[in-house]
Amino acid sequence: MTAPLHDERRGTSGARLPDTQQGMRRRNLSRVMHAVAKHGPLSRAAVASHIGLTRAAVSTLVDELIRAGLLDELGPERPGRVGRPGSALAVSALGPVGVGAEVGVDHLAVCAVDLRGEIRARAERRVANRGRSPVPVLEELAVLVQQVCAEARQEGLSPAGLAVAVPGLVSRDARTVVRAPNLGWGDIDLSRLLPTDLPLTVDNEANFGALAELWFGEESPQDFLHVSAEIGIGAALVVDGRLLRGTRGFAGELGHVPVRPEGPACPCGGRGCLEQYAGEEAVLRDAGLGPGEQRGEALAERATAGDERVRRALRGAGAALGIALTGAVNLLDPQAVVLGGALSRLAPWLLPALEQELTERTAGRACGVMVSGLGPDGPLLGAAHSVARAVLDDPVAVSGGGKAQRT
Repeated sequence: MTAPLHDERRGTSGARLPDTQQGMRRRNLSRVMHAVAKHGPLSRAAVASHIGLTRAAVSTLVDELIRAGLLDELGPERPGRVGRPGSALAVSALGPVGVGAEVGVDHLAVCAVDLRGEIRARAERRVANRGRSPVPVLEELAVLVQQVCAEARQEGLSPAGLAVAVPGLVSRDARTVVRAPNLGWGDIDLSRLLPTDLPLTVDNEANFGALAELWFGEESPQDFLHVSAEIGIGAALVVDGRLLRGTRGFAGELGHVPVRPEGPACPCGGRGCLEQYAGEEAVLRDAGLGPGEQRGEALAERATAGDERVRRALRGAGAALGIALTGAVNLLDPQAVVLGGALSRLAPWLLPALEQELTERTAGRACGVMVSGLGPDGPLLGAAHSVARAVLDDPVAVSGGGKAQRT
């Protein structure tokens, strides 16, 4: 699957590389890193074939990346190939890692992901964050970040940055949570409150979930609407392999689209929002289940066991989702809708009513609905991988202009 272009990243550099000789060299270093990360182990000749540069040019770039500790030589390629065997290259198991964190309504989570895409450390804590001051929440998150970073460093890894997923609107400065109704936060600059020395990026959890789906979803197209849920419902739109953010960075607030304008009040200030009918708390209430841990699992277990009240609640949620999604589908015409997060495990009972509403209400043929294989981990993985991919996008920036810049 094609990765988002360089200027999609909101991380290490956050901007296009300049159209200069040095900028071109940095782009070529990135192309080598991405080729080996996606297709490796590869010989220098194979890398040259993948990215369309000469073998001599690739060898120079590879040598720089090896000196920077970003690529490893594994020795001669396996026998059976025609010609002289080359030395196989792989992304280093050591070196930089991306650290991702998630602030949920009822949990905090942190993980470190290396440049090969493997999780190297993880920590999580169940805690009720709704209505709490941001200060103690972020202090507790910082403890988990420190724990994960310490574990990573013990394995010879170096944290390259921190990306935090939050359930709310995030301004384009990638630092400020403008509004998070389900947390009760507003105008919170995480860079001032989160005690960390790592370069920081903050984004909406649905955006990170969509990016994870784009990067790792086995069958995800380049144009899709990603919908996920915890207490609230978020959405993100990917168009031609890029995340559509909107003028203020607020695109994707599907949970606050009114499906019944005369409906109950919502924490956002509106009435009859989708979250009041298809959010996790609304489904639990309609299903006759109380709050508590493992809510999604409880709904799935009871629905599997044939609990008709639970199944009826899920059908109602699916219908409400279908109504809200119809407007988005008619307006944006995506290739597919992807259900992620907690919705993915409830898909068997949500989909019939959801797809019926889409079929009946969509102008023209309704788009397909897919179920994400990433589950609730999508936002956390997307956050961590956004930092790791920033290293692949611009290795020189991460190495501080050190070894990878020298010739």
